[in-house]
Amino acid sequence: MIIALQDGISRRLVDSLYVEAMLLADEARGYFDAAGRADRDVLPPVLRVGFSCESLRVTTRLMHVIAWLLVRRALASGEISPEQAAAPERRLGHVPKSDPEAVDALPEPAQQIITATQDLYDRVLRLDGDISRTSMAQSPVMSLMGQLERAFGSSRLASAIPGPMIQHAAPAA
Repeated sequence: MIIALQDGISRRLVDSLYVEAMLLADEARGYFDAAGRADRDVLPPVLRVGFSCESLRVTTRLMHVIAWLLVRRALASGEISPEQAAAPERRLGHVPKSDPEAVDALPEPAQQIITATQDLYDRVLRLDGDISRTSMAQSPVMSLMGQLERAFGSSRLASAIPGPMIQHAAPAA
């Protein structure tokens, strides 16, 4: 069963991206903290700096993605409102793209992690952009109705709104 969150993204998609991000974070930590050190130490000094910069970009990408996914989860559970989720500080943070030439000069395991995190970040960036376009395209009336429902609850709102404004006469017998 696919359950759409308030922003139109399915919970299943958010959960699968979250698992992917956490697995990549664990893989990146394992590589850059252990095996990657040996790979880095054999590189010339300029490439060592590039290696370190890319490891920081990997970490930054993953943290931005994980934070964005946690916002989606908070939205789904009602911990935050759609307006709070759409706030600039809760949007996906910007991470500069890696220089392809610099990445090509790095060891293969580093290249794979960098590419995987860039791919994940790009997919989440597309989702974030879709949400932004969707929320901007929402009609003002629907936006106001949503605010009223959140403020008063949907059952209280329904009871406060009178029935149809036009009364139809009963058919003549």
